[in-house]
Amino acid sequence: MTPIRLLLVDDDPLVRAGLTFMMGGADDLEIVGEAADGGEVEALVDRTRPDVVLMDIRMPTVDGLTATERLRSRQDAPQVVVLTTFHADEQVMRALRAGAAGFVLKDTPPAEILAAVRRVAAGDPVLSPTVTRQLMEHAAGAAPDTRHANARTRIAALNDREREVAVAVGRGRSNAEIASELFMSVATVKTHVSRILAKLDLNNRVQIALLTYDAGLLEGDGS
Repeated sequence: MTPIRLLLVDDDPLVRAGLTFMMGGADDLEIVGEAADGGEVEALVDRTRPDVVLMDIRMPTVDGLTATERLRSRQDAPQVVVLTTFHADEQVMRALRAGAAGFVLKDTPPAEILAAVRRVAAGDPVLSPTVTRQLMEHAAGAAPDTRHANARTRIAALNDREREVAVAVGRGRSNAEIASELFMSVATVKTHVSRILAKLDLNNRVQIALLTYDAGLLEGDGS
């Protein structure tokens, strides 16, 4: 199997060294480069072609948020996992809205960081339903009316079945769980998710979840 190509971005050389040490021994992963600032990322991505970028969110010159926005606006962009010290943080929310596939805390055990990279490389977001809800609640009071209205307009482009799937994604359901709840095959769920991403011009399931939240479709959901 072709190894997952990983690019490390952190302004702290000790953090980069630690990540290299604890992840470099994995047979299914290859660290293809390191960057000390977000301003170096695009050139390194062009040169090394990583599958996943592990991105520190706070760096002195070009921060990880800006670097993520730049990367995810490109065609054939690598997946981005944000490194942070906070569970619920406005910068994390902005990174997720920009297309990051999830985040991991800097004090996360090495095996879990490696698992997160593998999940993102396989196309799965690195956010549990609990963490997704926590992040959404963190931003709830600050969401402007215009974002709600824009989200409602965008969601209106979906048909009824796609809307049901989008809401299920927003609730943190896996494809298998959605298939069971909505009485369809997993393959059909995947097709609906792909169509939702294309129709709404979104990067990943995390952005579907955030959009359904902005549109008010998860309000009153206690699950």
